[in-house]
Amino acid sequence: MLKILIPTIMLIPTTWYSPSKWLWPTALTHSLIIAVLSLSWLKNPAETGWYSLSPTMAADGLSTPLLILTCWLLPLMILASQNHTAQEPITRQRLYITLLTSLQIFLIMAFSATEMIMFYVMFEATLIPTLILITRWGNQAERLNAGTYFLFYTLAGSLPLLVALLILQNTAGTLSLLTLQYSPTFNMTTIADKMWWLSCLLAFLVKMPLYGVHLWLPKAHVEAPIAGSMILAAVLLKLGGYGMMRMMPMLEPLTKELCYPFIILALWGVIMTGSICLRQTDLKSLIAYSSVGHMGLVTAGILIQTPWGFTGSLILMIAHGLTSSTLFCLANTNYERTHSRTMVLARGMQMVLPLMAAWWFIASLANLALPPLPNLMGELMIITSLFKWSWWTITLTGAGTLITAGYSLYMFLMTQRGPLPMHAIALEPSHTREHLLIALHLFPLLLLVTKPELIWGWTA
Repeated sequence: MLKILIPTIMLIPTTWYSPSKWLWPTALTHSLIIAVLSLSWLKNPAETGWYSLSPTMAADGLSTPLLILTCWLLPLMILASQNHTAQEPITRQRLYITLLTSLQIFLIMAFSATEMIMFYVMFEATLIPTLILITRWGNQAERLNAGTYFLFYTLAGSLPLLVALLILQNTAGTLSLLTLQYSPTFNMTTIADKMWWLSCLLAFLVKMPLYGVHLWLPKAHVEAPIAGSMILAAVLLKLGGYGMMRMMPMLEPLTKELCYPFIILALWGVIMTGSICLRQTDLKSLIAYSSVGHMGLVTAGILIQTPWGFTGSLILMIAHGLTSSTLFCLANTNYERTHSRTMVLARGMQMVLPLMAAWWFIASLANLALPPLPNLMGELMIITSLFKWSWWTITLTGAGTLITAGYSLYMFLMTQRGPLPMHAIALEPSHTREHLLIALHLFPLLLLVTKPELIWGWTA
């Protein structure tokens, strides 16, 4: 664990002490080396259970894919932000990279924590760099409003979690994930127990986000700079799913009765957010709402508590992380050229940037879960396990799948096809940096088709 964590921490002094002209190449190379090193976690020596075990940190089949995704994303964020921050003073550029690095440190410690309290502290700590990124480097004046939404939704959800964890510590005597799964389950019958169940999950449902508490997400995505959108879509939403998977074994007897309203909300959210996407004019907002829909499926898959549901959720989380991050990068390349997120004003891009159109096509197909991509594997496993749980869910998930295909194609056709608008003159050509960025997102996604058991989690 430390062989990744210490180089990541050392990236901060590297950022501050490297000469200004070498700042971006140095940070990029350093983070890329960390990302490549993190791939060694895929060679899991233990068939079941934990490895890299120390008193505070460990990895297992569930946290490994998320840890590697976190490490893989830092060099990509640095690649994507280079043009965005080029006009700023050098100290601000250094601060920007420092914030991204600190996010990676907190996320590694959150995903590898063996103590629930350490996980909680790191879960909250990720708020601070993200908030600074949104409110300081966002594009529009509404960014302060978006930051306020982001902060208060997440804090209001996670304060009950802290109380619930302290109660759990009192009753079970431990908060270690290694021993909690073996502690006896309590016969929970009172209203207070049901409140405890809700407060254990509420923080994660807000972070996912569940439809109904999702209003902070489109605002935060639209106002955040490119790196903020990437890390938010790819990793920060997955903290919610990871936390739910870790808490589920402790909430055992109650989940059967209490999960119904949340599964209904999650599946209704798939349809509602899809319908919102079909009417969207703002490109980043469309991608943000599609994230809510995909994470709704993940929530439902986790709440029904079957091995298939868990596996499907983990696969979909990883696949969605890579896909939505790609889409945000592509939206950003459009924005840097046209300075508008409105899709009608930036059409017909295929005429001027044909290779970018190819990347758009692959990313849109990944978003609508084309076989044999991992997106489809995850969705199929969740839909199958939901169908086994109650066959009425097929109406909601089936309609959600159709709507997803609809808005993905709508997004592709609106941005790429059609005549070039009259005001789009002297567009910059696409750069090697941008093609490398998209390739580093999509190649892992395509390679996972050949060996999906790397992201199966425990069921492998």
